[in-house]
Amino acid sequence: MRVVVSGARPTGRQHLGNYHGALKNWVRLQGDYRCFFFVADWHALTTDYARHESIADNTVEMVLDWLAVGLDVDRSVIFQQSAVPEHAELALLLGMLTPVPWLERNPTYKEQREQLTDRDLSTYGFLGYPVLQAADVLMYKGEVVPVGIDQAPHIELTREIARRFNGLYGPVFPEPATLLTDTPKMVGTDGRKMSKSYGNAVYLTDAPADIHGKLARMVTDPRRVRRHDPGDPNDCPAYQSFHRHYCTPEELRHQEEGCRTAAIGCLECKEIMIKHVQAELAPIRARRATLRPDDARAVLAAGNARARAVASGTMAEVRAAMGLA
Repeated sequence: MRVVVSGARPTGRQHLGNYHGALKNWVRLQGDYRCFFFVADWHALTTDYARHESIADNTVEMVLDWLAVGLDVDRSVIFQQSAVPEHAELALLLGMLTPVPWLERNPTYKEQREQLTDRDLSTYGFLGYPVLQAADVLMYKGEVVPVGIDQAPHIELTREIARRFNGLYGPVFPEPATLLTDTPKMVGTDGRKMSKSYGNAVYLTDAPADIHGKLARMVTDPRRVRRHDPGDPNDCPAYQSFHRHYCTPEELRHQEEGCRTAAIGCLECKEIMIKHVQAELAPIRARRATLRPDDARAVLAAGNARARAVASGTMAEVRAAMGLA
């Protein structure tokens, strides 16, 4: 089976943005690929090295949500990046052959340097984290990497690093392909990208009343100040992100006509979408209620051992290829 590798920073409870942007796709891939999914706790330190206190708790909460949505330990290796030190060794060795301009041209590097002005990102770790990311993928000889559109340049850089390594030392690594997610971005209740830090997220474990309350208050077309004001669904964040994703074609036609003619109000329109969100999250919430922190720790312990066994073999090949055996 072809190998899939993907990971996520330990941000704690998972929200609908995480679910549609990654987790739902991961669950689907389990049936057709050999999957490695990891908690990227070292990556969390590249931007939050001074805010490390919540990493352990967030790791457990995130893995519990992964299990609740359907990640299966019999079909996937679920592990913690920092528990497999071979990742650090491979990142060091790949760093020896990665030109600095490759890292400086990374669009995410430039974007986050501009946006995250509340912290010092002029660090070696932040500049070089795409090399660590490449090591994460190449360690398991990943052939497919499911990512959002914003991470596509990172996978292209991983391909370039693999190509350069193979050219220098012989064919060891495949060049991984990018698999874009079906839903590249889910907006939050305020119309911005859904994010825990923005306080605009709908979490997978939110109670039904909380889900309803958050989505009922979600921003819509600013032209619809009053009930009888007509609007345009194309200018409605709720419609563009949630309605288009959850509602049936018949429901969408009803909502579009009702919005443009003011035949229905925004809340009435949202109620159609909210019932679908509630239906999707109900079984996830039920499975999550049966899980305990020790379940996540046990899954990670077993996955860490399986990942290390694969990583050990890869590093033996790498050392031999580089004359370090």
